[in-house]
Amino acid sequence: MGRPPIVVAPYDAELFGHWWYEGPWFIDYLFRKSWFDQKSFRMTHLAEYLQENPTQQVCRPSQSSWGHKGFHEYWLNQTNTWVYRHLHKAAERMVQMSLRDPADELEERALNQAARELLLAQSSDWAFIMRTGTMVPYAVRRTRSHLMRFNRLYDDIRLEKLDSGWLEKVEQIDNIFPNIDFRDYRPL
Repeated sequence: MGRPPIVVAPYDAELFGHWWYEGPWFIDYLFRKSWFDQKSFRMTHLAEYLQENPTQQVCRPSQSSWGHKGFHEYWLNQTNTWVYRHLHKAAERMVQMSLRDPADELEERALNQAARELLLAQSSDWAFIMRTGTMVPYAVRRTRSHLMRFNRLYDDIRLEKLDSGWLEKVEQIDNIFPNIDFRDYRPL
């Protein structure tokens, strides 16, 4: 091949702890043993491999899923199709808002919270739960609440009527991704 081979083995790491409680211990043990107790292969990051080997064959993998029948049936079916038109509209709006130059810190915080709410609404777990029939009201509530917060932020930003008290409350409820930057949604 003219370069070291690489094996890419992607896994949904969340499942190691969700369905297999010893999974995180297994991953920790595997990484430690790979680093300290063998010389046959090395762990790397894809970015590091590409930096060391910049010339690669381009391919387009076929669409598939580990889900039922090898397709996306769990994430797109009669139980959850209603979600996607709202998620797509919110994503379009987020791209539109990403082009803004915030007037002040409050608007920047609101834009970042909108990005946070969009990511939380887009979590594939909600659609998956709707399909499996477990905790459906919770999944629907989470999807709707993130979308409602996103849409309120969108309207408030557009109308320049931000409520700092409400924003602070929402930031405390959903404070994941503390370094999120709404500008990441800007088109390249």
